[in-house]
Amino acid sequence: MEAVAYRQFRDLEEHHWWFRGRRAVYLGLLRHHLGATRPRRVLDLGCGSGGFLPGLAHLAERVFPTDLDRSSLRLCHERGFAGGVVSDGYALPYRDGSFELVCLFDALEHIPDDARAVREVARLLAPGGLLVASVPAYPLLYANNDRVARHHRRYTRRSLARVLAGAGLTIERNTHANVFLFPLILPTVLGLKALETLLGRAPDAQRTNLSFPLPEALHGLLAGVFAAELPFSRRFDWPVGHSILAIARRPG
Repeated sequence: MEAVAYRQFRDLEEHHWWFRGRRAVYLGLLRHHLGATRPRRVLDLGCGSGGFLPGLAHLAERVFPTDLDRSSLRLCHERGFAGGVVSDGYALPYRDGSFELVCLFDALEHIPDDARAVREVARLLAPGGLLVASVPAYPLLYANNDRVARHHRRYTRRSLARVLAGAGLTIERNTHANVFLFPLILPTVLGLKALETLLGRAPDAQRTNLSFPLPEALHGLLAGVFAAELPFSRRFDWPVGHSILAIARRPG
């Protein structure tokens, strides 16, 4: 990502509604899917500044962070998660079958060759182990925020399923997320893209969707609306939403 995006993620991760909402939904759905199972070793691939690490530590015995950016791993170390490794996702220094769970929370879209990275994840998974991946949805919505964050693509459920199945994984969940706020997000993003086209103006490389200041009370409200989809997500896969979350298993 651009340096500005790393700074924003570090500064906003604890209070911004999007970070809070996605943690509640993704970790809640993962907890539900695991049931009574407690993985021994979990890899957080593309961990960023480590926002998911504390939550994963409640679900597993040991969590390992890895990221392309060394400064991100220093932030993870400050959170109490040492032993992180620098990796682009293609060749991780772990033996075959080392992990019962590998997580890619909004990481896969940053990797140029996503199919190759998922094949590497499949190698790392123990038989019966799980991959959990969240990605941004709908190529049509690719906008300035994606460029600043250096996203290579946005996904549909079908395109994400194709990448996971291509690595020999069995898909168990494939649901949209950030559902209730999507009717507000969709016209906003499309309107901004149209305005950029009409004005012929390059978007500000120092601003993302997270740059706009909001009152703290509104952050709490929006995070609550985001998280409110979780009871439904436990029961069925949503057909639309701003993001996608998939859970796939290595056979055996």
